[in-house]
Amino acid sequence: MTLNALLWIIAGFFGVAFTFAGTTLVLLPKERYRRIHESQHWVDDFTPGQVKGIGVIKVLGGLGLLLPAVGDVAPGLVPVAACGLALFMAGAGATRLRRGEVVSLVGDVVFLGLFVLLAWGRFDLEPFV
Repeated sequence: MTLNALLWIIAGFFGVAFTFAGTTLVLLPKERYRRIHESQHWVDDFTPGQVKGIGVIKVLGGLGLLLPAVGDVAPGLVPVAACGLALFMAGAGATRLRRGEVVSLVGDVVFLGLFVLLAWGRFDLEPFV
């Protein structure tokens, strides 16, 4: 598998996943989201408006990983979106650490690393030409 294919897989998977997850946060009331996703205790620390804002960030980041490259319109925005999502995951990791959710923190760190790899790959190693 080439690096280009790996970067497409990472961008595609996380683009769809973050768009879907963010849409759920935007559309569902905080209390309903919390009941459906029982393991998502982090929402307890945020107001309903903040949860919606987090959802919007996820949707925009997810779409930023996909649409510029697929539509071949400003594909240079893909690594920018990956940088934004890496910063987002750093914030998520800080929230997990503050809450003492060390097991969940591991996943956040892995996501952060994959976003950094995607940004580095699209900025330097395999940029869109």
